[in-house]
Parts: sequence; C-alpha cells; structure tokens
Amino acid sequence: MQRDVQLDPYEARLFGMLIEKALTTPEQYPLTVNAAMNGANQKSNRDPVLALKEDQVLMALERLVQKYLARKVFPGNSRVEKYCHNGKDGLGLDAPELAIMAELLMRGPQTAGELRTRASRMQPIESLDQLMNIVEPLIERGFVQRVPPAPGSRAERYVQSLSPGLHPIDVPQSAYAGASSESPGPATPVANLAARIDALEADLERLRQQCRALATKLGQAFDA
Repeated sequence: MQRDVQLDPYEARLFGMLIEKALTTPEQYPLTVNAAMNGANQKSNRDPVLALKEDQVLMALERLVQKYLARKVFPGNSRVEKYCHNGKDGLGLDAPELAIMAELLMRGPQTAGELRTRASRMQPIESLDQLMNIVEPLIERGFVQRVPPAPGSRAERYVQSLSPGLHPIDVPQSAYAGASSESPGPATPVANLAARIDALEADLERLRQQCRALATKLGQAFDA
C-alpha cells in the first residue's frame, strides 16, 4: 500500500463511486463530471447521502488524478472529458478487492455478512469464506482494519483505512434507546433484513440505469 495516500471525504466518495460504476454499469463508464456528481449524490447505497456541487466534484476528481487514483480520458470520438478510477495500478488491487474498498468507502464500517451482501452487487461473492479470502490480504496490506462490534451486536466489523475517520465507528448508544429490553435474542434477523433491502435497492438502481441507457439508444425519454 502507498501509505502516503490519504483521501478526504469528497475524494473517498468519488473514488468509491468510480469503482462502483465501473463494475455495475460499464456501458456508462467512464463518467463525465455531471455523471460523477449524480453518482456521488445518489440516495441508494450511500452513507451519508451527500449533495456535492459540480465544482466540488471536479476539484475532488482532479485531486484523485494528482494522487494517481483516477485518470482523464476521451473515449471514442467524445469531445467531453471523462474520468475513470486507477485503483488497479494506483493501489495494486484487483476487481474483488476494489469492490470491497468501494463498499467501505461509500457505506462505512460493516460486518462480514453486510459486506458480502452489498459488495456482491459489484463482484460475485458466494460465501463468507470467499469474502474473508479477499478481506484478509487487504488487512495485511493496511487497506482495511477490524473494529469492534456495534452496540447490541456480536459481529466484528471492517473499516477502510484510505480515509481514516470518514465514518463514525461507534454508533451512539442513544440510537438503541427505543429498543425494548425484552427483545428476544440479538438483532441478527433485523440486520439481515436491512442487508437484503440494501441489495434490492442496489438491483433496482442498476435496472434504472440500464433502462435509462436503453432509452437513450432508442431516442426515448426515460423518467423514473
């Protein structure tokens, strides 16, 4: 790992988003500044949801270029400058590892179960064993760290190290104040349901993007 590489919150969001779009919607990749802004600000699969302006996105992309984590390209006969990530060369990571990093950059600390479910929309991860075969080298190289379980949970979590402090690691205890003390057992089913909802939202967003791309090719308007 290039240990001098550190990302600010905007750079982290843009870097993670570029990786995500490269893996989920390659037909719409690389991205213009406007497309990058829309991707960074989308409401699904993001925590927190941001409202970055075009100039903020452009400056963050330029900083990523300077850090060798993004490149400017002019695909085909396009006259519009576009951006793509450079994670493979800049960090020496392959697609499954980049998917894990993108998920942690865009969503914060996650358990192994959450991470497998959510990252699978970018790269197939069939089991927790397969997930750990990807995560362990990232931990050894200093890209990912283990952190304690969230209050009310027993499962350890994982957090990225490219942008330390990007997401709060400790969930305020007050967030659990509304939970009944008589709740039967741990909240694992709730966590699993939340992960499934996240995965469904991701699939829906991907379908929307594919429909939008098809409508553009057909010269039709798409409003969804």
